[in-house]
Amino acid sequence: MDFKHPFISNPKLVIYYILIWIAIITGAVLIKWLAYGFEPGIAVAEALALPFMFAIIGSSIWYVIKFSTLENNSAVRVVLSHLIAATIIVFIWLYFGIVIIKLLHPYAGQWIENNLAGNIFSGYMLYLTYVIFFYAVNYYQGFKEKVRNEGKLKSLVKEAELHALKSQINPHFLFNSLNSISSLTMTNPDKAQEMVINLSALMRYSLKHDQIDKVTFSEELKNNTLYLQIEKVRFGNKLNAVFDIDEKCLNAMIPNMILQPLYENAIKYGVYEATEPIDITTRSKCNDNVLEITITNNYDPNSISKKGEGIGLRNIRDRLQIIYGNPMLMKVEDNKKEFTVTLAIPQK
Repeated sequence: MDFKHPFISNPKLVIYYILIWIAIITGAVLIKWLAYGFEPGIAVAEALALPFMFAIIGSSIWYVIKFSTLENNSAVRVVLSHLIAATIIVFIWLYFGIVIIKLLHPYAGQWIENNLAGNIFSGYMLYLTYVIFFYAVNYYQGFKEKVRNEGKLKSLVKEAELHALKSQINPHFLFNSLNSISSLTMTNPDKAQEMVINLSALMRYSLKHDQIDKVTFSEELKNNTLYLQIEKVRFGNKLNAVFDIDEKCLNAMIPNMILQPLYENAIKYGVYEATEPIDITTRSKCNDNVLEITITNNYDPNSISKKGEGIGLRNIRDRLQIIYGNPMLMKVEDNKKEFTVTLAIPQK
């Protein structure tokens, strides 16, 4: 439990507290002077002594609140604690108030002594007001702390989910790449070596940005160019990568490793079974709020597509949901000749 006084942690609250008590003291002086006919000196002395003293002593009620919460104590114990604290505070307040009044104005204390019962009642009412105020402050602070903790928890969950999704991508891609290298080892050792070098560079990129949610679009393109070069070694002229990129989009931010599953999907369902060259075309356009990336590949509708679990597209939707709270930022279109995926990445 945090026992730090709200006046210490919230300077604005202190300012409001002081302004309220200035208004109360000013009102008390005017009432005693104009309504009850007190001499100005006596009215000021009593106002400074009683309201000013409670403004100081009353701030200690915060600690009674913190030590007497309903979460840790019974209702009877809480009420008893406040009655004892109220009695102590009220009599300390009256004692020091009378002493200060007599020091400021020797004849001013008589009115307080003659109206002792009324002043005691006023003291208890002031105590009750403080209790309500500090309970409200305590509840507000607890609510803010709960929101902060929930935010931290959501952040940790988000980080864990993103890490899990990335962990799905890397082994999946690595398996396919190693499978490609294996097929070339005997038939074309030089191309296999080229693939190993590019794969090494690609995995370094992946490890380097493993703990970063977003990178620039230019970095992501560079990474995926390596991937396409790896697959180009395997498929040769069957794979034709085309880029139509607006240079204004290169500094836009994008979740890292989010495009690679789209290229992998295009190769798996377009290039793999094709007998003719397949174009994988990447286009981009952007404004201040959205980076739009479109990846299109043609394919032979008569070819038998390889069956798969669709990890890539599901993974992208899940990541968009976690990062931006909107899985609909990815749209998929299939006209039986071309397969198109469009990503709309928010920039603000």
